[in-house]
Amino acid sequence: MSSEHMQIGEVATRTELSLRTIRHYEETGLVIPSARSQGGFRLYTESDVARLMVIRRMKPLGFTLDEMRALLEATDRLDSHEELPPEEREELLERIRGFEQAAQQRVEDLRTQLSRAEEFAATLAERLTRTPDPLT
Repeated sequence: MSSEHMQIGEVATRTELSLRTIRHYEETGLVIPSARSQGGFRLYTESDVARLMVIRRMKPLGFTLDEMRALLEATDRLDSHEELPPEEREELLERIRGFEQAAQQRVEDLRTQLSRAEEFAATLAERLTRTPDPLT
């Protein structure tokens, strides 16, 4: 096995994803191991780890598997060493801009939710400090 390849356990540790989750992403076509060992073990590269990190970062923002796939397809196409027609390149960049804008909006929505949750927790804490203890 080449030193540039990692088995799924190491990838799981590095990405903080479970083995089951990584296998699920493989089954759905989001990430495919770069190779297999002679014994049939999945082997991954740094590029595969980077791809899994994109997926991991999209998940808490509520992106669907289809949306993840669309973004990865766009970045794969842009990262290919193939000469792209200018209109295709611009369309791919526009697609990525759309994901960036959606991510920014979802982050803002999560900040709002977090702020409301913190206000609620503070309200409960305040309520507890105002309630007299009947045993004292």
